[in-house]
Amino acid sequence: MPKNAEIIACGSELLTPQRTDTNSLAITDQLNLLGVEVIQKVVVGDDRERLADAIRGALKRAEIVVICGGLGPTEDDVTREAAAAALNRRLVLSLEQESILIARFRQINRPMAKNNLRQAYLIEGAEAMPNPHGSAPGQFVSTERGALALLPGPPRELKPMLENELVPRLRPVLPPQEICVRTFRITGIGESDLDALIAPVYGKYTNPVTTVLSAPGDLFVHLRARADTRAQAEALLREVGNPIAELLGDRVYSTDANESLEMVVARMLRQKRATVASAESCTGGLLAARLTETPGSSHTFLGGFVTYSEVQKREVLGIPGDLLAKHSAVSEPVAAAMAEAVRKRAGSTYALSTTGYAGPDGGTHFDPVGTVYIGVATPDGTRVTRVRYTPDRWRVRTLAAQSALDLLRREMLKSSR
Repeated sequence: MPKNAEIIACGSELLTPQRTDTNSLAITDQLNLLGVEVIQKVVVGDDRERLADAIRGALKRAEIVVICGGLGPTEDDVTREAAAAALNRRLVLSLEQESILIARFRQINRPMAKNNLRQAYLIEGAEAMPNPHGSAPGQFVSTERGALALLPGPPRELKPMLENELVPRLRPVLPPQEICVRTFRITGIGESDLDALIAPVYGKYTNPVTTVLSAPGDLFVHLRARADTRAQAEALLREVGNPIAELLGDRVYSTDANESLEMVVARMLRQKRATVASAESCTGGLLAARLTETPGSSHTFLGGFVTYSEVQKREVLGIPGDLLAKHSAVSEPVAAAMAEAVRKRAGSTYALSTTGYAGPDGGTHFDPVGTVYIGVATPDGTRVTRVRYTPDRWRVRTLAAQSALDLLRREMLKSSR
């Protein structure tokens, strides 16, 4: 039967804006490698009763419970006491841990404060997990359903103990399990439209578990399958993932969770031995910034122009004044002329342009605030697309840069067919 885990991060500082719990990410990663699914994470302040209640609840729901933090020597380090109370066990002074503590302080030539002795107390029946990087040992307790582990809070202490002490103790008591993940990164569709499209497929399954995550212009679909063997888990991913991939088509720009759209564009440009340049108005350099985000972009990005005013469009890019006067700077003809002009000046294979109304001012009846024209000039001609976004300046600029990158990606896909 698959095993689940819960993580409890202890520390009042983690409930403030100044500190973030990153330990849970490392713990989750190691548990997933063992085939254990983390079903809940909570942060509890330095309160013994609240922490004990949280531990009791976690022990009822999950086979593996991992607590990080609260093992220091001070009065607000309450994890040992809370865990003992939750298990209805005593705390017992370990003479071995006391000797280790005394030797540690002697080694660093410091007197050991009386309160440090608190770190030598173990939950009755617990196994100490050595901590060569700090003074607080971890603790591993076998429970009726599985195990409870106490890990120190400082990452430089927690991570080695997690990998070298906790994982080797968990591996022999866990059944063979595998967790496999399949990811789709998608752009060019809204979150609600995406879900309406793929929910009829993934909604039939509880394994794999499907998660849809959203960022501006960027969507993630994560499938997580759990099975006794890797082959079985991968078969489940194919059963659900292949129909989803077919529905999404070329909206999927990557199946690597860590590969951004600009990384995909850079890879495609390198494969084609092609280059790109940019001419931006409303995005103000955001597009060029993303095109240069990837290491080695000097091989693919030749240069960019931020021509924010009509004067700059005329004098830097050579856009005819009568074209600007007739159609305005925010128009399809001007977006096309900008892309063609920068492609010619840079000598690039492709060129992108953006011109629009980012707001809050500007706009016309036909092109209200949030309207952007995006041009792409290619060896086979020039194409312009008109998009409209919610009239929020940050979103307009961010989404326009994303759409421009996707327009270039799609043009390169067409030329590859």
